Amino acid sequence: MVDAMTGTTAATEETTARWSAELRTHGRRVTKQRLAVLRAVDTAPHTVADDVVAAVRTDLPDITLQSVYVILADLVETGLVRKIEPPNSPARYETRVNDNHHHAVCTGCGRIEDVDCAVGHAPCLTPGNTHGMTIQIADVLYRGLCTDCAEAAAS
Repeated sequence: MVDAMTGTTAATEETTARWSAELRTHGRRVTKQRLAVLRAVDTAPHTVADDVVAAVRTDLPDITLQSVYVILADLVETGLVRKIEPPNSPARYETRVNDNHHHAVCTGCGRIEDVDCAVGHAPCLTPGNTHGMTIQIADVLYRGLCTDCAEAAAS
């Protein structure tokens, strides 16, 4: 249901409240800039910083690219946002964190899709030799052709 006075939904308010609490937990102030960046990344997962800036500027027209980069770096540091660095692509960002999912990247068009944990429990993959480390996460990137690119290549 949309609140007539604020134009927000209950789900949006709940998400904003959760982000606000997490920011405070990490000793960060809750600012309209941080919340706008979180909303932009949440609305368009796997987005690049330039697209985050464009989305944020619809509400905050004076925000700079540098400010968005600083906010994104801070949100990555706090764990509210995950930075993905696919080969031959600028960094991308998403709010889906702490679930140890992976990504599939189309080598034709660059589309990125989430892939749930490959097998079993996190960290999903058990290395043959841990070199004495306690493995906490496996960061897997699958690469291939999406259906659209495969069909285009076949024709």
